[in-house]
Formats: sequence, C-alpha cells, structure tokens
Amino acid sequence: MAEVINMPRLSDTMEEGVVAKWLKHKGDKVEEGDILAEIETDKATMEFESFYEGTLLHIGIEEGETAPVDTLLAIIGEEGEDISGLLNGGGTASDSAENSSEAREETAEEKSSQEEENSEAGEIPEGVEVVKMPRLSDTMEEGTVASWLKKKGDNVEEGEILAEIETDKATMEFESFYDGTLLYIGVQEGETAPVDSILAIIGPEGTDVSAILEGGGTKAKTAAPKKAEKEESETKEETKTSETTKTTQDGGRIFASPLAKKMAEDLGIDLSDVKGSGENNRIVKKDIETYKPSEKAEAKQAAPAETKEAPAAAPQAYVPAGEESFEEVKNSQMRKTIARRLAESKYNAPHYYLTIEVDMANAMTNRKQINELPDVKVSFNDIVIKATAMALRKHPKVNSQWTGDTTKIAKHIHMGVAVAVDEGLVVPVLPFADQMSMTQIGANVKELAGKARNKKLQPQEMEGSTFTVSNLGMFGITEFTSIINQPNSAILSVGAIVEKPVVRNGQIVVGNTMKLTLACDHRTVDGATGAAFLETLKKYLENPVTMLA
Repeated sequence: MAEVINMPRLSDTMEEGVVAKWLKHKGDKVEEGDILAEIETDKATMEFESFYEGTLLHIGIEEGETAPVDTLLAIIGEEGEDISGLLNGGGTASDSAENSSEAREETAEEKSSQEEENSEAGEIPEGVEVVKMPRLSDTMEEGTVASWLKKKGDNVEEGEILAEIETDKATMEFESFYDGTLLYIGVQEGETAPVDSILAIIGPEGTDVSAILEGGGTKAKTAAPKKAEKEESETKEETKTSETTKTTQDGGRIFASPLAKKMAEDLGIDLSDVKGSGENNRIVKKDIETYKPSEKAEAKQAAPAETKEAPAAAPQAYVPAGEESFEEVKNSQMRKTIARRLAESKYNAPHYYLTIEVDMANAMTNRKQINELPDVKVSFNDIVIKATAMALRKHPKVNSQWTGDTTKIAKHIHMGVAVAVDEGLVVPVLPFADQMSMTQIGANVKELAGKARNKKLQPQEMEGSTFTVSNLGMFGITEFTSIINQPNSAILSVGAIVEKPVVRNGQIVVGNTMKLTLACDHRTVDGATGAAFLETLKKYLENPVTMLA
C-alpha cells in the first residue's frame, strides 16, 4: 500500500520548507532510513530520511520549490502501483506544490488572524518565544522528554541543546533556536505530550509569562500535570461542582481537588481523615502534604475507650503481616514500539525453531591465540557473528524477507545485533558484516552497544538488517528462543558455553559446548533450508580456521 509523505515540521517555528535537493528520483528504490531529500527550514538545511520501503512513485515538490508544512512531498509504494486516487483527492493532490503560493497566502492570513486573537486574549511580551513540542519524524504524534539539559532560570543560547526528546523512532537532541532565559518548562522529564504542546518558554529574565500560560498568545495545550495544578488553584463555584467528591463516615460530603485526590491515592491516605483548609472545607494539595497519619491513629485509639471492657478474646489464627502493592512504571515510546513490533512479528510470521549443540573447544583455543596479539580483543560473540555472516553467504534463502507477492533475497548481509537497554531491546546494525574481520566486528559492536545504552543511537543505525543475532550467553542462559526481528526471516539465539562431559573418540572427556537456536519464518525458510544453514554455521564455529579460507 502506498505511503503519503508530507512536508515535515523540522523545527518548532517551521511553517513551510524548501526542497533544496532530492537525493532520490522518481522510480528509484527507497529503503527505510535512506535520505530522501535535503529540506531548507527557517533555521537550517536538514536531511530528511524515509521511514518506508518501496519505490518513489511521485514527487510533489520539485527542487527549489517552497511548500507549507503537511503539503504532499512524495509517495512511496510498490512499483507500478496506481496512486491516482491519492493525487486527485483529499487535498493531497500533486498540484499542492503548484498551489503552494496560494497555500502560503492562506497560512499568512491564518497567522494574521491568530495574531489578532492573541492580541485580544493577551499579547506575547516582546522578546518572548514559545517553544512547542516538535515533530521530529513524519510519524511522530507525541514525544516524551527524556531529560532536560537546561533548567528553569538558566541562560540559553541559540544552538544549545535544550532537551533530549524520545519519539516513536529514537531519542534525539532538541536544540534551542533562541537566546534568552528559560522562563518556563511545560513538559517535565518522563512526561509525554502531543506535538505542538508548550514545551518551554524562552525570553528576557524576569518576564511574566502567566498570560501566555492562561491562554493568551498561544492555543497549544500544556501537559496534564500543569492542568492539574491549575485546577487545584481554582476556587470558583463552577469548578467545585466538577471536583471529585467523597462521603465522610457521618454522611457529609468531601470536596477535594483532582490533584489532592491523586496525591492521597498515591500515599494511601483516606480523604475522610483529612481536614480541608480550602473554601467549604475543600481539601487541596497542601492539606495532603501536611497530613500526619498519627491524627487518624489517635482518633481510632480514642473510640474503644468509650465502650465497655470486653472479655478476653480467644487466640486468633496467624495472619501474615504485609500490604499488597504495585508499582506502575510508565511505558516509554521505545517500549511501546518494541511491544507493537514483536506482537506483529509473532502473530504474523509462523515461527518454528531448530537447535544444535556446537563443540567450542577449537574456538576457545583460537580466540586465546588471537587475543595474545597486541591491541587485539575478540569475543565469542564476534566469532559467532562472523561465522553467521559467512554461513548466510552460502545459504541466501535464510537472508530473505516475505513481502506477500514475492520473497526478497538480500544479496548483501547487514547483521542486526540485539542489545539490552533499560527500556528493553534495540537492534543496531552492522552493514556488510561478512566483509568485516572479527576485530572490526568487535569494535563496531562495542561502539553501537555503547550508543544504545546511552540512548545516542540514530534511526539509520538501527535500520536495514537482513538477519539478527541475539546472545544471552553472558547472562548464563544456556538455551532460549527469540522472536524474529521483521522484516528478517530468521534470528539466531546464542546460549552460554557450558563445561560438560562429552564423548570424543569413544572416550568421555570434559568438553565445552554451546547451544544455538534458529527461529525461522516458515513462509520463506523451509526446515531443510534452516537445518543446512545451521550445519554450515556449526562447521565454521568448530573449525574457525575455515573462515580464513
């Protein structure tokens, strides 16, 4: 199915963009991660990459032309696919670029109208800039602030990194396009907000920005916690009618702000035990903050004193002390993407598994000899990746993709290497791994793994794999199965090297073996094909010298 790509908003102030240069031409094949074009914004000229695979069927904006954000930029789909329906309707026609001048005039009129509205509601003070949550990819609908590099009150210069923002693709640095003081932060670390929400406000030190936050000068929504604080501060009667209420033990009504209720739930405080200090005894944030549990305990201790002394109760059965509790951890954008892609792979691709056991005695000896050389360090994982790449060269059907109508057999070998991070699993890619030496593989894997753990991997470093290796041997796992990293047709699970009795030349001796499990997509890789691949891989690992031939 064809994918429509619109002019992206590459900065928070970008209203239109100029296609400085096309790196792909109509009819060219496009891989996910390929640079489509260089786009000139109001700030800089930036590379714009494709998030889709297919053929470039249509170019909506020619080099040198200007068009508003969200204008049809290109269409990518299957070669020969009919896209006339996309070109002739719905405001995404090919003449959108030709009409860009009219669109810009409309945009200018809308902007002028917006400015008039802002003027009526409360003008933005001179020199103050509202920074909104940027759309850092064409599929981004919301972003999570991973970390702030600047704090409220800090001086900010144009070009400095304001924050790290987590999208549905990667965690990316977001720089400031303005000079001034960071007056306000609208989305706190760990919070998620839609594109175009207020991210921050920058301006002269000491500037009052309350009018902006109350609606003057911008229509963007702030993050939910800010809304809660605003509701907590309101004391009008109409606000109180929408507040959450409870009932006291004597049937009286409890007024509590949403923020106070949320804090009470988090702390396990019963609102009926809290005395409100707001209007009509309304419970607000400070009442929860100053509440002392001892008040409740004293009240309950006083009650039995008014009753008659009861006879001694019979011994009760032992009841384990403790409290049931859960900790809710907000799912990151990366975690959501991992969950979605793994579920799609497991449900769509018919998995089956093949396992072999490899004698690693020669590999251990060879690795020790290699690592005795100066400035050389090779891991067992590097050896496995090299052997896997060479085995794929002999069994190309394993290095394939299912597309529905066809099976794509890759003639290149781009090895995905699964790396565990706090949020889950990422798969950086070693391009042309079969052409690398073991030391080159080791250096590249180390660099990519470091970037992954520091959230510095770029989208293009995680795209284009044709096969994946997942190694849990360093955690002592001897055998496991993995879910295929689509669109790959297979993934190799590598276990730990285990010392165990083995039979060699008719004698029981101490050996070192490792189990490998190949998960295959049965649509593209038959059982015999997968078995032949594992047989070749085993020969390479048990006799590493053959990899030099």
